[in-house]
Amino acid sequence: MKSRGYAEKIRIFTIGFTRKSAEEFFTLLIRAGVKRVIDIRLNNTSQLAGFTKKDDLRYFLDAIAGIDYLHRPDLAPTQKIMDDFKKGKRSWEDYERDFLALLAARKAEENVEPELLQDACLLCSEVKPLHCHRRLVAEYLRSKWGNVEIVHL
Repeated sequence: MKSRGYAEKIRIFTIGFTRKSAEEFFTLLIRAGVKRVIDIRLNNTSQLAGFTKKDDLRYFLDAIAGIDYLHRPDLAPTQKIMDDFKKGKRSWEDYERDFLALLAARKAEENVEPELLQDACLLCSEVKPLHCHRRLVAEYLRSKWGNVEIVHL
């Protein structure tokens, strides 16, 4: 990290669980060498989350792959930002602008230790990273820290 003198390159993975079987999901994480999954969903206890429901996911990650689990809702959008986008009240550009402003207001780059993200994987539900906050979080941190490699699984 530039401001803290963190010189080591940080590799951050991202993954969405939607449209993935448990086998595909865990295989991707294992093959990539992920050490920790950082769940950045605001809501992670819904029945719709299937095998990625918070407590189940924590168990499966450890039992299947020896991967740590951490929930960081401070890296998720607010319910209002999410709802307004899903209901068509705001465009993706508005969502992106508002979410990046939220990360800046929360000082995410100061509240997340770079070491925590080394070989870690940001988790959310979206299939692809293009219109997903996991990509925005990774890119935001790269813009603040520099020396960050982002790998979308």
